[in-house]
Amino acid sequence: MAAADPDPDQQLTPADAHTVIQVRGARENNLRDIDVDLPKRRLTVFTGVSGSGKSSLVFGTIAAESQRLINETYTAFVQSFMPSLGRPDVDGLHNLSAAIVVDQERMGANSRSTVGTATDAYTMLRIVFSRLGTPRIGTSGAFSFNLPEGMCPRCEGLGQVSEIDVDQLVDRDKSLNEGAIAVPGYAVDSWPWSIMAGSGFYDPDTRLRDFTEREWEDFLHKPPVKIKAGGNGFTYEGLAAKLQRTWLVKDREALQPHIRAFVDRAVVFTRCPECDGTRLSRAALSSRIDGVNIAECSAMQISDLAGFVRAIDDPGVAPLLAGLRHLLDSLVEIGLGYLSLDRSASTLSGGEAQRVKMVRHLGSSLTDVTYVFDEPTIGLHPHDIQRMNDLLLMLRDKGNTVLVVEHKPEVIAIADHVVDLGPGAGESGGEICYSGDLAGLRASGTLTGRHLEHRARLREQVRTPRGQLSIKDADLHNLRDVSVDIPIGVLTVVTGVAGSGKSSLIHGYLADREGVVVADQSPIRGSRRSNPATYTGLLGPIRTTFAKANGVKAALFSANSEGACSHCNGLGLVYTDLAMMAGVASICEKCEGKRFTPEVLTYRLRGKNIGEVLAMSVAEAFAFFPTGQANAILGRLADVGLSYLRLGQPLNTLSGGERQRLKLAIHMAEKSSTYILDEPTTGLHMADVDKLLALLDRLVDEGNTVVVIEHHQAVMAHADWIVDLGPGGGHDGGRVVFTGAPAELVASADTLTARHLRQYVGRETG
Repeated sequence: MAAADPDPDQQLTPADAHTVIQVRGARENNLRDIDVDLPKRRLTVFTGVSGSGKSSLVFGTIAAESQRLINETYTAFVQSFMPSLGRPDVDGLHNLSAAIVVDQERMGANSRSTVGTATDAYTMLRIVFSRLGTPRIGTSGAFSFNLPEGMCPRCEGLGQVSEIDVDQLVDRDKSLNEGAIAVPGYAVDSWPWSIMAGSGFYDPDTRLRDFTEREWEDFLHKPPVKIKAGGNGFTYEGLAAKLQRTWLVKDREALQPHIRAFVDRAVVFTRCPECDGTRLSRAALSSRIDGVNIAECSAMQISDLAGFVRAIDDPGVAPLLAGLRHLLDSLVEIGLGYLSLDRSASTLSGGEAQRVKMVRHLGSSLTDVTYVFDEPTIGLHPHDIQRMNDLLLMLRDKGNTVLVVEHKPEVIAIADHVVDLGPGAGESGGEICYSGDLAGLRASGTLTGRHLEHRARLREQVRTPRGQLSIKDADLHNLRDVSVDIPIGVLTVVTGVAGSGKSSLIHGYLADREGVVVADQSPIRGSRRSNPATYTGLLGPIRTTFAKANGVKAALFSANSEGACSHCNGLGLVYTDLAMMAGVASICEKCEGKRFTPEVLTYRLRGKNIGEVLAMSVAEAFAFFPTGQANAILGRLADVGLSYLRLGQPLNTLSGGERQRLKLAIHMAEKSSTYILDEPTTGLHMADVDKLLALLDRLVDEGNTVVVIEHHQAVMAHADWIVDLGPGGGHDGGRVVFTGAPAELVASADTLTARHLRQYVGRETG
């Protein structure tokens, strides 16, 4: 007699019940005590207007708690080297799995990091060359520009050498005591200056011009040496030698703005003549496979390198070659085939950096983890979004939970589950408006549901240009002697697939012209004290208004000046070093996080103290200051879609799109003629894109020229003029494949942009 099939219900174990991540009572930032269940091993997309609470839920609550719990499993010694992670404001998080955040942060400021080193592709390539290259020159380390045995001795593996213009460092007609050193941080009586002046190697009262050859050499180039000055021991180092060691080995972008400006004046970087910029020793460059050395492989476009590697056939390294082929193919598949392995990692855009990080995880053997993505379609042409979608689904199908914060309808369309936050931004957001499948979202009546099928129309009548800005024979990066005219007095959209040459063309040939203002998404450099009120200059008129109303000094109303709480120095937080444990930031007990002294908080303006005003959103403050300079600044912030930002919100909490809109608000106060915006739809909900288009129209109607680098079809459709680059990326791009009105592009062009815009506006051709 055959055995009966087992009852499936009896096979379930308690482990099978963990099918959802449960969030209970989340209150981080503007979240309003929300509860939500997220299906595990599924793709969930989080939608909602900018500032609705998406990042607070996904990054600030779920990912933060997962990473904090993982860090707690390490020893106290290991934890001391990790960043301090506070506990999110949430009642309960259940069934979490390890979270891997794949964000848009630039990939560090290390000038030695390249696409090849960041993805491990170069490491694999080094091993292949150490086994198959002829002549054989040693281990894989002999091909590394980061190791002494492989790096070029002249440039120490940087590929470039720097020459210092000494006359930018010093005034030869002055002595040290007269302030001869013009380097930032070396003012008379400063610590670095006192070490040099007290070194005994030269007289601080002698003009530099009168130094002996020995004194001049000691002053500029003496290697580090221990000295005694005033009974204390110090390390002395020549001025140029110290600058070379401390500033010039860093990536330029990692330097503080005033130091970066000084370095730009004082230092000339040139391609290393010894290695011709390849970073490698002559021995490493001598070893070849099929006539090609490792530097030439690294300089190839990744799509070409993939073909080169496929042609290598050797059983001794077959598994390694298979892994390298898969990695290179993944980079091509994700739309990064136009990059090369020797491309410096710090030059990648936020979107490119996120996709490079994504490739790392695609080859991982880990499963059942939670991957968290922040707008992975940033920087992607509609043509590339489908490939990104395939990769997100691939990660899910490996058995992972994939959480994506995204606005693009194409990504929302592939979701297994959608969580829509809102209904508004800031104080008006933080609630779950909808949680369920896509069909339910369409029928939900929420702002997102209503806009899923929303389409901007082609402009019925385009504006007439008043002239043109000509670009002639542009050949930066992959541009192929491009000559193109950008019309003046209209809205121009520059588009094309990733790597087609858009940024090279506009930032390389238009951005530095007189009267041109660039608002991009790069980080705003400042301390943790910086906020929208300080950055925009808004705090000035607010302090003045408070001072007049109360008959006291304006300096009292600055948390960076006289009004600061003495216990926390106006930060509102106290940072405690716990020795071997990770440091902890706690709210200052004395001012309760308000940053000001109790006396300052007694002064009021129409019933509000300075702390309460800085806690206001832009929209609330706009109503509170109905006239004057403060009202004008707040009005510009509202115009660029930042009504929900709090005046005292730290700048390091802003997204790339928010940073760009903040810069735009500041520039709108200037008399400009040409604005360059780089993907201004980043971080914008579909409903907010319409507001952006109205703002761009206003800028043009006020007499300005607006040039937008953008992939969003709504912005393309709304343009007066389109410049389309391509046809592909890398060496398959760099050409202008269309210029003209959007209607003409849709009607007759056959570029990738034309096909997608045609589909977007509903004019598909057979």
